[in-house]
Amino acid sequence: MKCRHCQANLNLPFIDLGTAPPSNAYVGNEALHAPESYYPLRVLVCTGCWLVQTEDYAQAEELFAADYAYFSSFSSTWLQHAEQYVSTMIARFGLSNDSYVIEVAANDGYLLQFAKAREIPCLGIEPTSSTAAAARAKGIPIVEDFFSVRLAGELIAQGKQADLTAANNVLAHVPDINDFVSGFTLLLKPHGVATFEFPHLLKLVEENQFDTIYHEHFSYLSLTAVERIFAANGLKVFDVEELPTHGGSLRVFAQRADTGHHPVGIKVDELLKREVQAGIKTVSYYTGFQAKTDKVKNDFLSFLIEAKRQGKKVAAYGAAAKGNTLMNYAGIRPDLISFVVDRNPAKQGKYMPGSRIPIVDESQLQTAKPDYVVVLPWNLKTEVMQQLEYVKSWNGQFVTAVPNMEVV
Repeated sequence: MKCRHCQANLNLPFIDLGTAPPSNAYVGNEALHAPESYYPLRVLVCTGCWLVQTEDYAQAEELFAADYAYFSSFSSTWLQHAEQYVSTMIARFGLSNDSYVIEVAANDGYLLQFAKAREIPCLGIEPTSSTAAAARAKGIPIVEDFFSVRLAGELIAQGKQADLTAANNVLAHVPDINDFVSGFTLLLKPHGVATFEFPHLLKLVEENQFDTIYHEHFSYLSLTAVERIFAANGLKVFDVEELPTHGGSLRVFAQRADTGHHPVGIKVDELLKREVQAGIKTVSYYTGFQAKTDKVKNDFLSFLIEAKRQGKKVAAYGAAAKGNTLMNYAGIRPDLISFVVDRNPAKQGKYMPGSRIPIVDESQLQTAKPDYVVVLPWNLKTEVMQQLEYVKSWNGQFVTAVPNMEVV
């Protein structure tokens, strides 16, 4: 396989998580007796541009189907994050009702609803029908398509160019990252600004966040790799912020390399230097990750087996993609975790892909009163534990497996 950015041969392995079905391919009752599609989940590192990337097996159209079940608005902390983003961008870049904001991967309108409320003209681009319909129900115009140079050209022909583009947690999801980034160069007005948010590779390695690796994520991104990819496709990075979201993310600010006027901030150089100091351009940085991951898997599996021996009930909360990576790599099935609670009605009544653990509504916790509740979206641990405070009334305890095994 060749690097999806620079076309160099890929020879440095990062991690091998075996095989797994797509992490958001939840199984309905009608499909319980049918086979699932499994794909190898191997990640390699390009020693030419240091882009960390999955081997190509599944196509984007297979991963982002019409009934895609991830809806951003079910997380209150993520909604707060989106509202704060809109307020900050309005203040920093002087956006008004004469501006135009375009979000790529607009999902269910979780972010653009706040631009709309401020009467700023906006457009969402979202390829999945289920979430696009939810955004339209909020009154947000949506183009239902995958973003690309082709689509950017079509929008420009319609007179739609952006003062601000937002792309949250999507840069890692695109197989053709060069085409995707080039589309923003076209879509921006001469002095427009593009922002991208994505989980930071540095945090993934430091905190062993291996469960953020799944088929929908084609790339695992550092500022080192992103700056190079942007430069090759007509964008210049001028600022970067470190965020707590998704276990540690970056918000990168970019402008057109030919017409942008924002000076490059000191934080860009500081973070690039910190990545180099951490070893992100060395082979040794990537070679110990598999062993750290296997320890987490083994510790979690040992805990579940011991709980079963003791006759304890174990349930989980949050039918998130990261939870599916953990379940499938550890080989966990309903004999060890009896059900997973999720607030999203689109997931309730279905089963986790691969593990076939049933997904139920929150009332099942009150009925079953499990001894342990495993919080699968560990990045939302505080929010979930506050929401489920009542679990302590029957002496139930919370468990997280990543970055290490912990019982609260």
